[in-house]
Amino acid sequence: MPTFNVQLFEGRTAEQKRAFVKAITEVTCKTLDCGPESVDIIIQEIKRENWATAGKLWSD
Repeated sequence: MPTFNVQLFEGRTAEQKRAFVKAITEVTCKTLDCGPESVDIIIQEIKRENWATAGKLWSD
């Protein structure tokens, strides 16, 4: 069973998340030859103040 853990900045709409998980599920099923019921996707929304790249917070 493929399980995807996805971390995104906060702020996506429910509609955007629905479209995202639908697309990921479809491509996973096609690529791995599995049914959609076997694909799990966990979305974690992260505040920009809790994410840094190259030593700098995204909130800065």
